[in-house]
Amino acid sequence: VQLQASGGGLVQAGGSLRLSCAASGRTVSNYRMAWFRQAPGKDREFVATISWSGASTYYADSVKGRFTISRDNAKNTVYLQMNSLKHEDTAVYYCAVERPGSTVVGAISGYEYWGRGTLVTVSS
Repeated sequence: VQLQASGGGLVQAGGSLRLSCAASGRTVSNYRMAWFRQAPGKDREFVATISWSGASTYYADSVKGRFTISRDNAKNTVYLQMNSLKHEDTAVYYCAVERPGSTVVGAISGYEYWGRGTLVTVSS
């Protein structure tokens, strides 16, 4: 599976961005998908995850109420709508596909395939 994230860029604090992650090589419609992020000098951290059907979502406390994860299985794509952006949201954002059989949804170990990331910079 190849994952291509896009939509990052420079935005002012309070602004919005929409990230996309398109999968190729295999359908991901039967798998949980997630977004993680890594700020400079920090570890990669969980942002949000969505079940294969889209019926279930889960967010990190730091983004709850501001970010929305969604997916379009017909397009093999997952999205992250980011509103009310803060300077501390600055990071490289990565999408990921679950590791089959994993019950871990909020940690790196629960995911097998990773995209290359897209940079989001929020100016204060």
